[in-house]
Amino acid sequence: MHQEPPAHRRFRLLRPRRPHLWRWRQTDAGQTLVEFALVLPMMLILMFGIVDFGRAFHTWLTVTNAAREGARVGATQVPAATITTRISDAMGPLGTTRLTTTLGNVQGPRGQAVTVDLTYNFSFATPIGPLVSLIGGSLSTPAITAHSSMRLE
Repeated sequence: MHQEPPAHRRFRLLRPRRPHLWRWRQTDAGQTLVEFALVLPMMLILMFGIVDFGRAFHTWLTVTNAAREGARVGATQVPAATITTRISDAMGPLGTTRLTTTLGNVQGPRGQAVTVDLTYNFSFATPIGPLVSLIGGSLSTPAITAHSSMRLE
């Protein structure tokens, strides 16, 4: 009768004869590291692009809304200081430090339009500019503009 070897000997039989070659064949750490190093810059550009695009889109919505609010209040024949105050309030947490405001036809004749032109100097929050230049491109900081006009009442 054949007797089965004890458990510690049974598993030893399943192991390969040269353990150092077995370990070398099973690890792919070097290949994974190289692949990660190749993919990392593209992943970072994608993630940073998503973040900065979302911020730029929010800024564009805010600047457009502030221009509309300024034209709306300007249509009621109020002074320029009141219009700039309304624009400042509409800008909210973005503030007006990077905002250039141009008002036209304030308190002009009824029936004509008051115009509000806003330009906001946007800046990136992430280092996407240097990353894009690493792969051969260029990315400049945009100026977000908005124009609104409403007829004076």
